[in-house]
Amino acid sequence: MLNQLRSDHANMARMLHVLQLKQKTLVQGERPNFQLMREVVDYILSYMDGFAVPLERICVERLGKVAPEYSSLTEKMAEDYRQLTPRLQQLSNDIDMILMDNVLPMDRFADDLKAYLDAHRAYLRHEREELFPLIDKHFSEDDMEALRQSLPAEAQQSLERLQLAYPELYAELRGADVPNV
Repeated sequence: MLNQLRSDHANMARMLHVLQLKQKTLVQGERPNFQLMREVVDYILSYMDGFAVPLERICVERLGKVAPEYSSLTEKMAEDYRQLTPRLQQLSNDIDMILMDNVLPMDRFADDLKAYLDAHRAYLRHEREELFPLIDKHFSEDDMEALRQSLPAEAQQSLERLQLAYPELYAELRGADVPNV
């Protein structure tokens, strides 16, 4: 299960890297592939709702029971994660506007995208540096299996559907060199 979390973490870092490349294209005054950006944003939103949010909730609940001294850290991380969704939803709405050829200030969009990327990367850093070690230290194999079993089946099915639904995105992700976040 922890390997799955680390794998998901790496995949999210790759998606953020793809968005960062598009953001840099915008800053250089060029037009990025907004359709690919749409796919990345849709994927992240679906992933967050269908897989990551339930998984984070389960991890926070379990850590609260086995390591309550870290509850303020896990609650803060959960709140930080919840704040990513409205930012990403706004970017999604902005991409819709752009794809419908509506006027949108590209410098503002690029700044909003960068702010989202910075916030999500900071969350991933906390996850890697603080949450994963806590899980590794405090969860037994039985705890990990219980987590896997308690993850909603629709969340796991949603992840599989997303992988099939976005082949272009996966092709782009396979080619992305991702800096360590």
